[in-house]
Amino acid sequence: MVKPRTFGYFFLSAGTSLVRNSLMTLASIGTVAVALVVLGVFILLGANIGAMTAQVERQVELTAHLADISSEQRRRLETELKAIPGVTDVTFVSREEAWQKLLEWYGDNRDFLAGWEDDNPLREAFTIRADSAFRMTEIAQAVGQLRGVEEVVYGREIVAQLLSITRAMRIVGFGLMAGLVLAAIFIIVNTIRMAVFARRREIGIMRYVGATAWFVRWPFIIEGLVIGLTGAVVASSVLAWGYYFAVRSLAAAIPFWPVVAPWPMLQTLALVLLGLGALIGVVGSGMSVRRYLDV
Repeated sequence: MVKPRTFGYFFLSAGTSLVRNSLMTLASIGTVAVALVVLGVFILLGANIGAMTAQVERQVELTAHLADISSEQRRRLETELKAIPGVTDVTFVSREEAWQKLLEWYGDNRDFLAGWEDDNPLREAFTIRADSAFRMTEIAQAVGQLRGVEEVVYGREIVAQLLSITRAMRIVGFGLMAGLVLAAIFIIVNTIRMAVFARRREIGIMRYVGATAWFVRWPFIIEGLVIGLTGAVVASSVLAWGYYFAVRSLAAAIPFWPVVAPWPMLQTLALVLLGLGALIGVVGSGMSVRRYLDV
């Protein structure tokens, strides 16, 4: 069992190394902070783009144009539509309502519609919304098989493009996050390697007198942990200030633009960055000691 005094030595040794190599320590903290800031910016952008995508997906709807059916058949069809898995909302649109929407759509350019008021060519329809745009094709197929539905329209190409963009964003996001984490680990590894090189004589003496491998490793692990956590704190502070400023500016310029609220987003982001900073510091220092020390 490790004595408290031994842990005190570990922290003292790590602190001494950090102060002794203060310029390198500050450079490492700054570089880790920059890497985590870039990562945090991407996470914030990804969260906001994800919120926008979810909103667009919720607004994607399909229209089921109806055949000439009775009111009773229409009510039965509405019940069947609501029972389809994934359907969240079913709204009936009469011919008159469809005509008014068409007039509103064309606005001042609706002159060519004159003369059709008494002979409305539009059909009754149901507008249907789903819990996810990914299920639109499946729902459209189920709707098209119901009796009383004459045609299903849902913008298949638009939905396909939306889904492909979402997939591409996720792939790029995971790739960028992995690259930034590896870059930060590389920085920690090189920083700890320089500390190991500077203290190689001391480490050799410790090994000569019988110090265990973990007794040698611990100060470097603590050193890497301090660098990673400090960089994460700096990055979280910069991101919090920047995001609050960006949200305030965007709300003033484009009030209707959907933005993820700073709270609890920034709290979650800070916890993620602190966890990543600690992980990067420990993994980086562990890799460095294992690679450059014969322990």
